[in-house]
Amino acid sequence: MKFAGVGLVMLAAICWGITGGIADILMSKGWSPIVISFFRGAVGFICFFLWFLYRFRLNWIYSTRFYIWSFLAGVGVAGNFTFYFLSIQESSVAVAVTLMYTAPIFVLLVSFLIGIEQSTWFKWGCISSVLMGIFFLTGAYNTESISVSFLGTAAGLASGLSYALFIFGFKNASSIGKPQATLTIAFLSFCLVLFLFMDNEEAATVVTSSDIGWFLLIGILGAGISFIIYLIGLRMTTPTTASMVAMVEPVTASLFGLLLLGDHMTIIQFLGMGLILVTITLLSLKQSD
Repeated sequence: MKFAGVGLVMLAAICWGITGGIADILMSKGWSPIVISFFRGAVGFICFFLWFLYRFRLNWIYSTRFYIWSFLAGVGVAGNFTFYFLSIQESSVAVAVTLMYTAPIFVLLVSFLIGIEQSTWFKWGCISSVLMGIFFLTGAYNTESISVSFLGTAAGLASGLSYALFIFGFKNASSIGKPQATLTIAFLSFCLVLFLFMDNEEAATVVTSSDIGWFLLIGILGAGISFIIYLIGLRMTTPTTASMVAMVEPVTASLFGLLLLGDHMTIIQFLGMGLILVTITLLSLKQSD
């Protein structure tokens, strides 16, 4: 069962990694990050809603707190998807996915502020290490020829911050209701939020465009199936193992960008990426202990 859980978590992470590459392909065709994010979430919502309808009576819940936390989770995932794709557009798949994985650092900082985490030298060392990794990854050490734009860096970090909001929202909502209900409400909120900001005319043309297959694929791989198999896999393994196995996502996304999309990275950028991923892994291990 444990190996089955690891396999499912790894499969979900690979799906998420491939999603970044598909988004890059769609943006190169002229589609906006917000429209791509909307369809990723909308297709995901349909999958979660069908999952929710299975044993409807057991999944339904009456709780105002549940809906508030689920809504915040939806806002978080909307920001995560959109800023992640925007960061890809302004930098590369590898840089964007690595910056997104700074989310645990934001969770840690918020935990310091609200008093649920104690400040230690180890934790501040992790924060410093991630900042150093970002410094190398974005090329900020060379002000004359910064390799990643300010917008690309800011969007990548914003995707990590949004991911942290999703983690808080989903964790609190799931403690009250079922994951099926949490994901359904969260992604319904996601769709409503992005509907207010996206170009509706552009979104309407997606349905009749030749790229509709890519949009369906990004929704199924990037939200629908991947979130469901991740949650099932998480039940079969430990959070520590799941967090380490999920690191397959940035590796998959980076390889997709480097091998199939022609992205290029310097040795210093690889060093920065490695520093961030190793630090996050160590932090996850320590937090679990």
